[in-house]
Amino acid sequence: MRIFSFLFFSFIFIGQSIAQGIDFFHGSFDEAIELAKTEGKVIFVDAYTTWCGPCKRMSRSTFPDPAVGEFFNENFINMKIDMEKAEGRKFKTKYPVQAFPTLYFIGPDAEVVHKQKGAQDAVNFLKIGKHVISKVDFSRDFAKAYEEGDRDPQLIYDYVAALNKSNKSSSKVANEYLRSQKDLTTDFNLNFILEATTEADSRIFDLLMDHKSAIIALNSKEQVDAKIMKACEATVKKAVEFEAESLLDEAKTKLKTNLPKKYQGFALESDLTFHKAQGNSEQYRKCCKDYVKKQIGDDAKALNELALSLYQSFNYDVDAMKDAEKFAKKAVDNSKEVEYILTYASILEKNGKKDLAVKSVESAYEFVTDQSEKAKIERLLRKLRS
Repeated sequence: MRIFSFLFFSFIFIGQSIAQGIDFFHGSFDEAIELAKTEGKVIFVDAYTTWCGPCKRMSRSTFPDPAVGEFFNENFINMKIDMEKAEGRKFKTKYPVQAFPTLYFIGPDAEVVHKQKGAQDAVNFLKIGKHVISKVDFSRDFAKAYEEGDRDPQLIYDYVAALNKSNKSSSKVANEYLRSQKDLTTDFNLNFILEATTEADSRIFDLLMDHKSAIIALNSKEQVDAKIMKACEATVKKAVEFEAESLLDEAKTKLKTNLPKKYQGFALESDLTFHKAQGNSEQYRKCCKDYVKKQIGDDAKALNELALSLYQSFNYDVDAMKDAEKFAKKAVDNSKEVEYILTYASILEKNGKKDLAVKSVESAYEFVTDQSEKAKIERLLRKLRS
């Protein structure tokens, strides 16, 4: 079984504007605790100071990341607390902070679930968030009652919701309940269907579609559309996990039928994810070219990500590395970010163009002022010149 690529979470949201980074709660920590109890969520706290360089870097590059925003907004109550202000000084009396930033994950019971010191990039930050969620089992109490025979509809609904929140499969419990119902059109059962929908390749998804108008009337079109998108994304993940292109096609078909305006970006990004995971260089290259042409155009960040993806996964393939060089150069041409220049230089070196790689890196000195970025340039130059 192949490992599912983390780049899915970057690609899948680039063109769809589902999230625009982390949405931070602006109340007090005590208010956040009450909200966490109500919503059954963990609180993420960025314990920072205004003068802290790594804190600024996370605020500038990690927190605005669309994939980070999508995951953290759904799973956490998110807070930024300045440790030099009154709220921060109060926070430190219970939760010690000796380094900045310190990233706290705190349960509704005010107990620490996880604590992480130091700034994190988007990829590592997502891994930490997923690790935290994996440690919190929201379903344990409901499972006990259910296993003892309690079939109260509200308990089953809460059990399904808790399983979903804990990233556990709820389909068995949900299907058992729905099969026992003679009337699926009650308000409770319609809301149950919405909560129970987790994958596009399922009977419950089809029930959501059958009763879509009624469920929208009880909730909102935005909620239902978000559920459809998430279910289709889950089926793409399953397609990757089981190497099943039929599941990939089913996810794309159902997205096209129900959210046609989102289809092009979703289909292109899903194809990228699937064929990269399959190790299919030729097909992945084709998908990359389609993605650039139809979706991202001159978006330097997305071009750099594609170039890195090709470099990291298919550096043994001459044609793939030619494409990587082309995308990396286009990223640099459109935005003189040090990160993009370093990507381009690394690819040039791999392609046997060391002199051009050195010139590219040296050119960064013309505009770089940040000392940490200068250090990166110097390290790469020493490597290239050795």
